[in-house]
Amino acid sequence: MSLAAVGSASFGAGGAEPYARALRSSDARLFLHADDGDGAHDVLDVARWSADADASDLTLLQAVTGPLLDVGCGPGRMVRAALALDLVALGIDISPAAIELARSTGLPVVRRSVFDRVPREGRWQTVLLVDGNIGIGGDAAALLRRCAGLAIPGGDIIVETSPDETRDRAFTARVADAVGRTSAEFPWAELGRRPLVGLADRLGLDVRQSWEIAGRSFSRLAVRR
Repeated sequence: MSLAAVGSASFGAGGAEPYARALRSSDARLFLHADDGDGAHDVLDVARWSADADASDLTLLQAVTGPLLDVGCGPGRMVRAALALDLVALGIDISPAAIELARSTGLPVVRRSVFDRVPREGRWQTVLLVDGNIGIGGDAAALLRRCAGLAIPGGDIIVETSPDETRDRAFTARVADAVGRTSAEFPWAELGRRPLVGLADRLGLDVRQSWEIAGRSFSRLAVRR
């Protein structure tokens, strides 16, 4: 999941906030709260991010043949799945706890914000933005523009979108655990498939494929040559 931001605060940046504790414990359920008056909150399944890739995750890798960058890699399940398919892969994340866990299993990961200098800039065939990571920085346009710059011309950005296909909002959020401990506030965004299509066109990206599986929604965006 998560975890870079344009501003000074970001989901997962600290070593003692709820996300880090959830990664290190068996109590791996968190809640994403928004400040925009929506009233609802999302349940974040940290245990799934720490597990092996499931069948829906593996659909993301079916058309990948070249180097893959997982933005907001968390403990590294998608990096692990890509390596198992003999792909070159790298994960980046700003969470010290997530990077520590991924490295402890031998995965190639770097503690880095996507908005900072990234290894192999402009040479990734596929850039992943899954598990809600389209929200990083609270500005989907800025994030997609940055990811397009990391990919090769003709490469792909695979985005997991909101199950609500019309969702399009940016807000200030915080993460809380089951006993009410909360993170610092950070900018976040949510984007459904319909607004993604218009945004992609404005950014010079083509929607190559969209699909749904196991209640999750994905789109594959091609970087125009």
